[in-house]
Amino acid sequence: MSNTHFINKNHFDPNAEEPLTREQERYYLATQWQLMWWKLKRHRLAMVSGAVLAFMYFSVVIAELLAPYALASRNTDFIYAPPQKIHFFHEGELIGPFVYGLNFKLNMKTLRREYTENTTIIEPVRFFCSGDRYTFWNLFDANFHFFCPSKSGTLFLLGTDRLGRDVLSRIIYGTRISLTIGLIGIIFSFIIGITIGGLAGYYGGWIDNLTQRMIEIIRSFPELPLWMALSASLPVTWSPILVYFGITLILGMLDWTGLARAVRSKLLSLREEDFAQAAQLMGAKPRRVIARHLLPSFTSHLIASATLSIPSMILGETALSFLGLGLRPPITSWGVLLTEAQNINAVELYPWIMTPVIPVIVVVLAFNFFGDGLRDAADPYH
Repeated sequence: MSNTHFINKNHFDPNAEEPLTREQERYYLATQWQLMWWKLKRHRLAMVSGAVLAFMYFSVVIAELLAPYALASRNTDFIYAPPQKIHFFHEGELIGPFVYGLNFKLNMKTLRREYTENTTIIEPVRFFCSGDRYTFWNLFDANFHFFCPSKSGTLFLLGTDRLGRDVLSRIIYGTRISLTIGLIGIIFSFIIGITIGGLAGYYGGWIDNLTQRMIEIIRSFPELPLWMALSASLPVTWSPILVYFGITLILGMLDWTGLARAVRSKLLSLREEDFAQAAQLMGAKPRRVIARHLLPSFTSHLIASATLSIPSMILGETALSFLGLGLRPPITSWGVLLTEAQNINAVELYPWIMTPVIPVIVVVLAFNFFGDGLRDAADPYH
């Protein structure tokens, strides 16, 4: 069959003589979202970053299944135990994934807990197994894990902390708080930014002047000290859930200014376009013109802005929790886990307690790369 379509190109361009190919017709008839997706797929780094973020957010849903230990599980015989290496061969024989047992000795000169591998003790890694009991999303009790230590052994892939808790399991549980706080915070930020920026851009005049002065005042304050001051004002008697939403609200309320200015500048130019004027002449109210005609025309840019704003909120929560002004135990987040790294002596002796900083770096970089790809894909002139 021919690679050309029967519709003549004159349907799109009266001055053209050659017929459209199927690929050209597919391009001309594509929607804005299809064009954006095709451009995004060509950005390999953005696609890899998107896959990483998708996996991280999927782990939020099944954190209890991914973690080899329950959140509150303690191994008091293995306080500050180092990470155990995964082995596959023992004395030249393939056994499968396993770890060697640990021997413990307290160095009386340095008072340091010293662990050594005992190569005579083989502890296989179990998969799809029964392990520590947990309450899945506070709905029902279960004990199923994707992988577990041997029944009489240990599996500390990232070591343990000062209470003998598995660091890897706590990082996986902390993902749930650290990643969702960015999403909920960006919802607050978007509601405020789109509302204020939309009103300023559509009406202009004294409303625009008032909002611009307010934005300038907010942006004139140093961001981190302002976060710290507002976080310190939260009552210490609040429950962990209230503190969580309080921190989320603080991050969202202080992050909307950049979005508001972006929305304002877009609406200032779009409100004079023919489609906006036609909607007004047909009797559409300002709220409908903004919501149904103006905002959808640059929704892709808003999505790209969101992906670039979420990392700042994750870093904000991590910084506040690290300084003791954000989330507090029993809530577990990456920032809460990093509070143990405040003791430089502990970091020097047991450097694996710094590992919660790795997922923070990975997620922030992934969001930035993915946001750059979305921004390029959403730009019609790129």
